[in-house]
Amino acid sequence: MAMSEFEKQMKKLESEGVISRAQFLQIMAAAGAVFALGTDKAYAAKSSTKGKIVIIGGGAAGISMAAQLKRKLQNPDITIIDPSSRQYYQPGFTLIGGGVYGADDVWKPQEDCMPSGVKWIKDKATLIHPTQNKVDTANNGTLAYDFLVVAPGVKYDWSRIEGITYQTIGAGNAHTIYDHRGAQMTWKAMKEFSQKGGKGVFCDTFTKHKCGGAPKKISLLTWDNCRKNEVLDNIDLHYYTASKQLYDVPHFTPRLEEIYRERNIPVDVNCRLRGIDTEAKRAYFERVETDAEGNKTYTPFTESYDFMHFMVPQCAPDFVRESGLSWTEGKLAADGWVMVDKHTLIHKTYPNILSLGDVAGIPTSKTSAAVGKQLPIAVENLIALMEGRTPEAHYNGYAACPIVTDYGHVLMCEFDYDKKPQITFPLSLLDMSKEQWVAWLLKVYALKPIYFNLMLKGLY
Repeated sequence: MAMSEFEKQMKKLESEGVISRAQFLQIMAAAGAVFALGTDKAYAAKSSTKGKIVIIGGGAAGISMAAQLKRKLQNPDITIIDPSSRQYYQPGFTLIGGGVYGADDVWKPQEDCMPSGVKWIKDKATLIHPTQNKVDTANNGTLAYDFLVVAPGVKYDWSRIEGITYQTIGAGNAHTIYDHRGAQMTWKAMKEFSQKGGKGVFCDTFTKHKCGGAPKKISLLTWDNCRKNEVLDNIDLHYYTASKQLYDVPHFTPRLEEIYRERNIPVDVNCRLRGIDTEAKRAYFERVETDAEGNKTYTPFTESYDFMHFMVPQCAPDFVRESGLSWTEGKLAADGWVMVDKHTLIHKTYPNILSLGDVAGIPTSKTSAAVGKQLPIAVENLIALMEGRTPEAHYNGYAACPIVTDYGHVLMCEFDYDKKPQITFPLSLLDMSKEQWVAWLLKVYALKPIYFNLMLKGLY
């Protein structure tokens, strides 16, 4: 978004009495002070401990972890295994899908994001041998490690939705922003739908997934586009969630539910997407109901649509489960998430292995903001292990989900493992139980530069 647009939005904020330019600058200055404090920590006394560290994954968690470790260790020996040619700011996919960002606004060449002095093996990990401290790769043989960080992200399991594949995203006007190409196609379809109206169907999925707010954002941005084009009388929007409620953080849920009621978008709970007939434009769901004894009944139903946005079920990459690193019982076992302690991020069986980011089997939302809070915990505990100390840093489950409610407002949901609000300064100066313009400005203008210029460089 051009800076001139930023000026327009600031003038609108001032004219509507939402916030003055001086107040906004004060909030940004306070945020800058917080980031500066985090930056100072990166230059604290370095550890002289040594060890070969291998990091699987070159996304937000992997690269940021490498960058922070490089700053903390006197003699770093760090290798990243990752096959990607591009580093995507994935939270920006929603803004591509809503027409705010362009396709090239959210990525940089991967080589430009790799920390200097860190070895990058552009390859895929295929298997981990945790008892032998080795990692197999597709094309570069086997690597030994002393300490391993598992951060490869998620796998999109297209086999769990019949009738559509990664290659056929967009067929039958069924779209997903969980892909760079898919986000671009979503915007084109949303724009066309909002000009003529019709029936829109939006849904999430039944597995744990990253950025759980994204499907909600697309449904609300679609409504706002229809409002702008004055076709609200010609639309019929429906939201289906596999969860038992629209949102499960009590501090923010009432306002979000109120927004859906105000916009006449009914919310159906306990509904799982099972398939899409892209030729007939029909979505196949099942409603899951549980009785007092815990017995489940599954009732299938179908919905026709003109425009659809869906989420693909997600799980850990296959090699994680095949390596014996996954949970074997409990809610996190079914999809293979890495079995780590939810506070220390250290593997429960192999103490020289840590995991963070989307693949970590911890009961919090999978967001880049969560990764940002996990990073210093993982770094501190890894160095403690290397030095032979007891890891004492604890992660409280902090995650943030900036739910875009329209073009200009964001409900910034910040919370911990207990689903209690953990509103960070300077947003704590405002009532964040309601959508705010300031949060929109942060989402659109601030978070992406923070990601590329601070987080990936180990400064946040």
